[in-house]
Amino acid sequence: MNTSVQNTTSVSAIMSLIFGILSWIAIPFLGAIVAIVCGHIARGEIRRAPPGTLQGDGLAVGGLILGYLHIVIVVCFVLFGLLFLGGAAANLR
Repeated sequence: MNTSVQNTTSVSAIMSLIFGILSWIAIPFLGAIVAIVCGHIARGEIRRAPPGTLQGDGLAVGGLILGYLHIVIVVCFVLFGLLFLGGAAANLR
């Protein structure tokens, strides 16, 4: 009888990394949101799984980093546009 435990990778972790990469290439803001949500879901299910049965924490963390970094950069660009370029438009009148 074979009682070995099969290691599997979390699908949510894979999706998190894929959408984290896609947020920088093809789907800017929406991809980052999906990456963040899937990353948190994956880390939670990996933590709740029996030890050594579910892999992919690194993939989930990578997706979270890419997603959060993308959101921070988008917010910085929006703030820059509103604070600096918004005032320039008012001076053109």
